[in-house]
Amino acid sequence: MHILAVDTGGTFTDLVYFNGQQLLTHKVLSTPTAPERAILNGINALGINTEGLHIVHGTTVATNAVLQYNGAKSGMITTAGYRDILHIGRHQRPQHYSIAQEIPWQARPLVRRR
Repeated sequence: MHILAVDTGGTFTDLVYFNGQQLLTHKVLSTPTAPERAILNGINALGINTEGLHIVHGTTVATNAVLQYNGAKSGMITTAGYRDILHIGRHQRPQHYSIAQEIPWQARPLVRRR
């Protein structure tokens, strides 16, 4: 078995390949409009056989979207009575179950309450 780990996005796309004996690393410029192109460029540069290749993928693009609040609008489907679960969270706070208190990291929620 051979494995390729890829982190795509940001300025560079990083690749780490391991086939049980050999460890290879490579870095290529990211292609923001088509991230898959940078991955394929990296695979070609490494010169690895893709037959039976297992790929583990991470992305800086998703991390940046969360940090910059510029990702797609999203929603969350929950069981009745649990729509506030992301807002309440499991952090230590003065009023554990109050949804009215001001919490700095909740000023811009990832999923709107309604």
